[in-house]
Amino acid sequence: MSRSKTQSTSRSYRRVAAAVDAVCAVAADSDATSLDEVVAAVSLERQREIEITSAQLGPGVCGQRRFYPERDIIVLADALPSRDHTLAHELGHIVFDHEGAPAVETTLEVSDDLIAYMLSQRAHAQIVEDGTDDLAEWEAETFAAMLMTRLRVFNNRGAGVSVLRFDEALG
Repeated sequence: MSRSKTQSTSRSYRRVAAAVDAVCAVAADSDATSLDEVVAAVSLERQREIEITSAQLGPGVCGQRRFYPERDIIVLADALPSRDHTLAHELGHIVFDHEGAPAVETTLEVSDDLIAYMLSQRAHAQIVEDGTDDLAEWEAETFAAMLMTRLRVFNNRGAGVSVLRFDEALG
């Protein structure tokens, strides 16, 4: 039985807001204003590569975090209505250190479709069996919504980094 590494067992907007604040501080330090730049900044801060790629994923699967011993890969479905929101959601899983589906290097020889199918079946089975992914999914989704709002606000108010610093000063 797989468990999330999340320390909290209840939903906490403060916990998610603190994570968004931390990510925005890292973004400001790196002059990152786009979501892709924010992901790169988080990767540098963690000293762990985060690769972003796209693939044809199984039905109903918009994105996945694939965990490898030395890096994380965020896989986004080829045709997404909101690429950035899905990317932010998967980044949320990484920031909260939610347990991803471990991927062994040798699975790279298998087609992306088969991997997506297997991972989606495993995730679905876990949710049905014990519901442990509920909190992780809520945190990732709430993180994505908060982060996307922050990025929209400071990108619409002028120079992104100066707005981030101003927002940090105001708390």
